[in-house]
Amino acid sequence: MTAADTPVPPTGRYQAGIIIPQPAQPNLLAVVADIDDTAAPGPLLAELGQTVLALTAGTEPRLLGLPPGDLTITIGVGPRIVQKAPAAKTAGVELPGTADLPQFSREQVAAQARGGDLLIQLCAGDALVLPVAAAALLDQAGARVTERWRQSARRGPNTAVAPGRTAPRNLLGFLDGIIGPATTAEQHGDLWLDAPAQVAGGTIAVVRRMELNIQRFAALSVPEQEAVFGRRRDTGVPLSGGTIATNPDLGAKTPDGRYLIPADAHARRAHANVVGVGLMLRRSYSIDDPSPGLLFISFQNDLRTFTATLTHMDASDALLAFTKTTASATFLILPGFDRTRALGSTLFE
Repeated sequence: MTAADTPVPPTGRYQAGIIIPQPAQPNLLAVVADIDDTAAPGPLLAELGQTVLALTAGTEPRLLGLPPGDLTITIGVGPRIVQKAPAAKTAGVELPGTADLPQFSREQVAAQARGGDLLIQLCAGDALVLPVAAAALLDQAGARVTERWRQSARRGPNTAVAPGRTAPRNLLGFLDGIIGPATTAEQHGDLWLDAPAQVAGGTIAVVRRMELNIQRFAALSVPEQEAVFGRRRDTGVPLSGGTIATNPDLGAKTPDGRYLIPADAHARRAHANVVGVGLMLRRSYSIDDPSPGLLFISFQNDLRTFTATLTHMDASDALLAFTKTTASATFLILPGFDRTRALGSTLFE
């Protein structure tokens, strides 16, 4: 049995599709939608959770006989829905997930592609199963939801970073997502929410679609490209040396006093220690429609991890000169669920 044929458990403390499976499946479909003001989010999410169980088990007729294989479905809700949750009034503190993303530079985001109430992230080894499973979920939701936008995407070939950890290449030829919360301690510290109880086991997702100016980047020499990222293109090793898993040495200099990792290199400008935030888990995917680019998805337990990082990058990150953001949203990824504990029940019951 191949990895693509191996079922991924959809239940537990955390939703699947974030840290399991590892490595992540090669294909993704993200669907962003709005929830009608007259619809009760609690029952809607509970129904979607039951549909997820049926789809991943292969017992859902709307799957049209396709084998689900390693299908995972991850569901989150946007700030407007979190703010309406009964738990937002009873928690005694502001719930994570109530804050929205600010606007950043280098964005050309249409109103339809900014924000949203519902995220459905579907991943699988078989790309064919993703739109069929998405159609089943949207059919279950019916008139209660209206789709805003969707994006199909694919991860590049995986390269080993460390035991049990891999990173894919992006359309610029570089390895993507090398640094992130890999150990259990790092995941508890930077990835998963543990309080208040209503969101424990959840996390905060940021979803952004970006166009990449591949032609302009390809016109650079390889050393110039590596200076943009701060890593070797072929191996992913930091320009400061070591191995792909080595933390970049941001203080390392040449004999004449120049930083080995340039001041505007992505590896420096986005480094968690430089920004003063925690680590973010990135499951980024390459896209070629509507334009070649990247579907950036990060998971973190504090939205500031993303917003502070991008604010710091905005000042002088060399990589941003080759990007343009065309969609942007943030969601509270709901805590895990099972057959007796409905999806979203901790927030909406």
